Amino acid sequence: MSRKILIINTGGTLSAVMKKNGLIPGLSIHDMQKELKMVSGDTDIEIEDFCSVDSANIFPEDWCALAQKISDCRNDYDGIVVIHGTDTLAYTSSMLSFMLRNINIPVVITGSQLSITNPVADAMENCRCAIHMAASQIPGIFVAFNRKVILGCRASKVRSLSFDAFESINYPNIATISSLGMKIETAAVPERTGIFKLANTYSDKVCMIKMFPGIHRSFIESIAEQGYKGLYIEAYGIGGMPFLKHDFIGALDKVIQNGMTVVVGTQCRYEGTKMDVYETGKRAMAIGALEARDMTGEAALTKLMWILGMTEDIKEIRDFYSINMAGEMSKI
Repeated sequence: MSRKILIINTGGTLSAVMKKNGLIPGLSIHDMQKELKMVSGDTDIEIEDFCSVDSANIFPEDWCALAQKISDCRNDYDGIVVIHGTDTLAYTSSMLSFMLRNINIPVVITGSQLSITNPVADAMENCRCAIHMAASQIPGIFVAFNRKVILGCRASKVRSLSFDAFESINYPNIATISSLGMKIETAAVPERTGIFKLANTYSDKVCMIKMFPGIHRSFIESIAEQGYKGLYIEAYGIGGMPFLKHDFIGALDKVIQNGMTVVVGTQCRYEGTKMDVYETGKRAMAIGALEARDMTGEAALTKLMWILGMTEDIKEIRDFYSINMAGEMSKI
């Protein structure tokens, strides 16, 4: 019995065409139907356009609508593939991991570094991988790219030009494709922890900043003045921030006391934070900052947006953030 797969197109490079001002998404899903059927094997595919945009133009409201669409369709298909631009793909796969937690089918996001119209493109291979992962009957949110499958909340774009654009951060690949076929590491797939219930709310009052030598505490004050409720900081190393000349941690103390949720991550791609080692990290934890641990920046940010969309209760926020919801963080 062949699997029934829905392919949803949101645009991106995979569907791009050259126009006067450069490459833009221009192919509809029906324009790509022949190529998609070539790589679908014995699966029964249906295709649908959701939108057609460069992924730089994907916003949280699009995540909300896409999650609703996937939720509505989940019982009619064995799996779903989402075609998406690469620039914000990891943010989308992370947020869908939370909004669609415990979904009962595979949802696989993919894209490409070259348009499907280019004869040397990676597009068809990425679609082939995504379609067959969607037919695997292994539920969850995944990213398929360059002959590997990554857990959605562990994916990050690490190269801007290479076909090997995405890596799984601090977590093993879910599957790889070689001359032996697709090998799925079932032990790496997070177990469903409950029934599925769509949770596609979010807060748009979340900000992200990156530490740099010379950053001033006025950044924090201005963010609070603009009404932001959450802040994700890419700190140094395992969670370092200044507390001497410009008392950044002191400024964080004030906004946390006034109700803002602050999460501290790291600028380092791998291995995550460990804020109980140095004085600077211990100071941040003492004032109530939360620790991103080994989450990707994309997962840490979207998780904060998602939680603040569900509750404003400080204790509930802290509890939610400290729990591994979708495989986004390792056990302590």
